[in-house]
Formats: sequence, structure tokens, C-alpha cells
Amino acid sequence: MELPVDFVHDPPEGFSYEVEDFKRNVISIWLLHHQIFSYSSDPVRTIWGFYNTKKREYLAPINSKKCGSKVIITDTTPYTSMKVNRRGLEILWM
Repeated sequence: MELPVDFVHDPPEGFSYEVEDFKRNVISIWLLHHQIFSYSSDPVRTIWGFYNTKKREYLAPINSKKCGSKVIITDTTPYTSMKVNRRGLEILWM
């Protein structure tokens, strides 16, 4: 499987993306870490988010087994589709 055509992010240095079937009309997008870790020889990966192929919309993950709310692709980062919630003085630094 391949990333959706409208996926705007390039993987960060030392990372790549992997796509898997999740449900009938939904695929999961994973961020693969290409580092060697002492505790595991298996590749380490993080859920980036989900993509509904029928509705053509991205979904933030609640966890790797559950889809969350719809997100706009331009509001996401190469590392995750989850929205960053800034509070208090953090808003001023942006």
C-alpha cells in the first residue's frame, strides 16, 4: 500500500512511513524509526494517524487501535496527526 496522494509530509531524517489496512475503508499510517534500540531487534514504530479512503479525510489517533476526530492535513506535523494543545504562555511563543 502507498500513502494517500494528498499526504503533504516528507518523513523526518531517520524515519519513514508505512501504510497498513486498518478497517474496510480506513488505513493506518505508521512512522517507522530507523534507530537501533538495545531492548528490541524489532523495528520501532509510532502511529501517525488514519486515513478514510472513502471520505478522503485524515483522522487523529486515540491510540493505535482507535480512530479519533477528523483533522486537516495542513494542521498536522510529520511526526503525528494529533493536534498540539498549547496553553497559557505557550501560545505567545508561537
